Amino acid sequence: MLVCDKNTFEEEVLQAKGPVLVDFFGDGCAPCAALMPHVEALSEKYGEKIKFCKLNTTQARRLAIGQKIMGLPVVAIYQDGEKKEELVKDDATAEAVEAMIQKYL
Repeated sequence: MLVCDKNTFEEEVLQAKGPVLVDFFGDGCAPCAALMPHVEALSEKYGEKIKFCKLNTTQARRLAIGQKIMGLPVVAIYQDGEKKEELVKDDATAEAVEAMIQKYL
């Protein structure tokens, strides 16, 4: 799973071809920490077909706001640089993330 920051997000996500899953998380976000092992397991399962990235919004606030990330956790799918779908807060469960991934395989 690729760790993005404000300097690499555009190249790795917005300029990428095909589907990219981005796990937006923040320092001290307990639900983010609880979800992350599940997302990392999904990246091992589907990493051949979908690019997996994560971004710490605590260190990239302006970027997060620019991507309309207002609450955490958020797991979003981008397709050819455009955000197509996202799961926010309580909707961001391991099962829901896997179901979202299935749509883009």
